[in-house]
Amino acid sequence: MIEESLVHSSLTAAGAVAKPASLNGVELVRNCPKAIALLSSVAAAAAGQRREVPTRLFRLGNLTDLERKLIADVLGEGEIVGVVASPCGSVAQIQESALAGIWRVRIETDAVHEYVEVGAIPQIVRRAANDLTLSDLLIGAAPDGAMNVLPVLAEIRERALTWRPGMRSQIINFTLLPMSPVDLAFLQQSVGNGPIQLISRGYGTCRVLATGIRNVWSVQFFNVMDTIILDTLEVGGVPTVALAAEEDLWDSAERLQEIIKAYFE
Repeated sequence: MIEESLVHSSLTAAGAVAKPASLNGVELVRNCPKAIALLSSVAAAAAGQRREVPTRLFRLGNLTDLERKLIADVLGEGEIVGVVASPCGSVAQIQESALAGIWRVRIETDAVHEYVEVGAIPQIVRRAANDLTLSDLLIGAAPDGAMNVLPVLAEIRERALTWRPGMRSQIINFTLLPMSPVDLAFLQQSVGNGPIQLISRGYGTCRVLATGIRNVWSVQFFNVMDTIILDTLEVGGVPTVALAAEEDLWDSAERLQEIIKAYFE
């Protein structure tokens, strides 16, 4: 339904964490003590992460260029990349690492802020979703050629107004509905575009886009030929497809601890 583009980044296959930098373990310990300490703290945070526990942030501002490079080498790049725009004009770039649930976040304002975050999804995504001012969907007169868009919009409006945190997300599947191009265009115009764009690249591509209505998301799945195979609207919190599960975080903690032990101890 809603189609946006993100800059494609080269992704490291899940689990393919390369040997860090060109220094040996002794040199790394001597030259990058803060980076190694930070990685150990990240591993500990991931091991203790639970669904109800807030995410943990580890800022990179006090690290040297070599230490930043080491962290980037160790964490690698995973399947999810995204951007979050704020009302003040700043843009956050989000990159999941090759270790699920461990994220790199870069925010550009007057200065650049970079940090590693541990959790199901960076908090800046949830904040941007919750800060959407439109909680009600205004439904205008349907254009000529429309078929079923008005009852669909009424259903979206009702679900969005009644959804509360803790409730199961509700999915409207446009792939199964008889919607004309006029319907889809009017639907997109009605819900608008929000500040969050996420792309997950696994066996295919999934695009998760916030609409302009709070708790309403566009979730689209594409095959390897970039042909849409599932087009949905999801009413609820951040869609599950973009979230790291607790089990993923625990596995990432174990793998990161193994990397630290192998190269730095």
